[in-house]
Amino acid sequence: MDQMELRATAPRRVIGVTAMTGLGGLMLYVGLATPTAVGWTVVLSVLGIAALWGAQVMWQATSHALILTDEALVDSDGTVVAALDNIAKVDRSPFAMKPSNGFLLILKEPGARVWRPGLWWRWGRRVAIGGVTASAHSKPMADMIAMKLAGGPDQMQL
Repeated sequence: MDQMELRATAPRRVIGVTAMTGLGGLMLYVGLATPTAVGWTVVLSVLGIAALWGAQVMWQATSHALILTDEALVDSDGTVVAALDNIAKVDRSPFAMKPSNGFLLILKEPGARVWRPGLWWRWGRRVAIGGVTASAHSKPMADMIAMKLAGGPDQMQL
């Protein structure tokens, strides 16, 4: 069985994690080094810690890959992102709520909430793919999923 793979590119991965780390560090610095009300110090410190935590989660999540098989779109850790027979629509329109350089899958049946920052997330019937992936890699995967949906899974082999 053939498969198609989508990975985060190394430069985008580093830039994304560096931006989140910088944001977290800046919030902590402003919250702790600037004399202000205690409430703002707490808020900025909590947000800074959350951004640093988000950077760590993004680093781990973007080490994975998304694998499109004849049956499903699967994370390399084994998590089924979306079964092909559960996908109702592929949306790459500019106004879709989707990650940068990515696409949106609309599912027939909702799935559990999952968040892999920089790579994919699922909330109810919506699955967003992309973020730190290259458009040159995510667009062919979206096209392949759309073709499989249009032609049926039996007619379109990877």
